Amino acid sequence: MKSLLAAAALAALTLAPAYADCTYPQPPANLPDGNVATLAQMLAAQKSVQAYNGTMNSYLVCIKKQSDATIAKQSLKLTKKQIRSLELMEIKRNNAAVDQLKRVANRFNTQVRIYQKKHAKKSH
Repeated sequence: MKSLLAAAALAALTLAPAYADCTYPQPPANLPDGNVATLAQMLAAQKSVQAYNGTMNSYLVCIKKQSDATIAKQSLKLTKKQIRSLELMEIKRNNAAVDQLKRVANRFNTQVRIYQKKHAKKSH
C-alpha cells in the first residue's frame, strides 16, 4: 500500500509541471432557456458551445502530449507500475474532460429541442 501511495505521489509531482501548460477550458457561462430564448441567443450559444468543444479538444491533445513527454523523459527513472500510474492519470483526466463536454452538449441540445418544439407550434 505504501509503495502504491509513493508511486501516486511521484506521479503527481512528476506531472504537475507538465500539465501546467494545459489550460482546462471553462464551459460556456450561461446557456439560454429554450422556452424564452430568441433565435439570436440560441445561435450565440451554439457558437460558444462549438468554441468550447474546440478548446476542450485542444486541451485533450495537450494533456496527451504532455503525459507522453513526461513518461518519455522519466522512463529510465520510473518502474513499469509508475509509468502505468501516469498513463492512468492521463486517461482519468481525459475521461473527466470528455464527460464534462458531453454534459454541456446535452444541456445545450435539450434547450435546442425545447426551442424547436416551442417554435414549431407557432408556425402551425
